[in-house]
Amino acid sequence: MTEELFLKDSYIKECETEITAIEGNRVALSRTPFYPGGGGQENDTGVLIQNGSQTAVTKVKKESGKIWHTVTEPEQLVLGKAVAKIDWQRRENLMKHHTLLHVIAAVFNGERDSLCTGNQIYPDKARIDLTGISDLDQEEIGQLAARVNQEIARNHPVSTRTLPREEAEGVSGAIKTVVNLIPESVKEVRLVKIGDIDEQACGGTHVRETGEIGRFVLDSTKNKGKGITRLEVHIV
Repeated sequence: MTEELFLKDSYIKECETEITAIEGNRVALSRTPFYPGGGGQENDTGVLIQNGSQTAVTKVKKESGKIWHTVTEPEQLVLGKAVAKIDWQRRENLMKHHTLLHVIAAVFNGERDSLCTGNQIYPDKARIDLTGISDLDQEEIGQLAARVNQEIARNHPVSTRTLPREEAEGVSGAIKTVVNLIPESVKEVRLVKIGDIDEQACGGTHVRETGEIGRFVLDSTKNKGKGITRLEVHIV
């Protein structure tokens, strides 16, 4: 098992670690700050540093509890001590967009009982699919978007906690994600709480306060059918 430092602190940019396995162009580490992707959020990139040289990490993926880091020059690496360092600007932008989607989900749920059925998070943009708003016109959606920016500006604190699945599902009015999207194999659910407006299941990385997001722009809305509307957004 790899110790997942990003779950404890999303602001850890690098750490001392050990390379525990090398398979082709993939390496496993004893501990890592690299987010392996999931929940719509892209994986981190960065570098591994060992014996005075560094090799780029281009992809990160979790498999059977072990996180594999795809590198460009595996021949430079050996088993043993190393330093893992993420591309912080990329991570920070991913964090901002991810927290933004949580605020959007909270506002739209509060106003329209919307549920998030899916999302995708990139460093420069994001999208979220919501139920319950297909009957709204652009002016009404724009008004809700303005509410989102107001909540961001309130600078809500962002925190996490982990609960047994049954207990997490029983948190009244808290989870805005369709619960059946969480695999049955997940017995411990990590909840991300944003001030007094939102708490939902999430394994991704987030900013500490919503004020760090800045302001967001709604780029477009798309009808995806079956009562689902996609919002495409970016931060300015």
